[in-house]
Amino acid sequence: QVQLQESGPGLVKPSQTLSLTCTVSGDSITTDTYYWSWVRQPPGKGLEWMGAIAYSGSIYYSPFLKSRTSISRDTSKNQFTLQLSSVTPEDTAVYYCARGDGAVVSGTNDHYDYWGQGTQVTVSS
Repeated sequence: QVQLQESGPGLVKPSQTLSLTCTVSGDSITTDTYYWSWVRQPPGKGLEWMGAIAYSGSIYYSPFLKSRTSISRDTSKNQFTLQLSSVTPEDTAVYYCARGDGAVVSGTNDHYDYWGQGTQVTVSS
């Protein structure tokens, strides 16, 4: 059974950098074929794909967030991370990590088979 668990601070001040980690168990993040994504859902809105790191280490970003987003991984810990800089209250959302196939880099939310439970991040002073 594949499990994903997000972790990080629940409250971030405006202009700071949001940092989250996704810890994966039951599969390796280097397993061929899979892409590991960050997806968020602001209150009252739909899911928004932020970016992904492939099994190969290739990284893909949403064009809408690319200038503020950085995704990396630590294969020794089977973790991948998200950093979002210069946050504003509009970045308040539930943040999810998820496993999918290569189609996820188009922004579709239909090609995931495992999700984390999500973590609430609030941007407020």
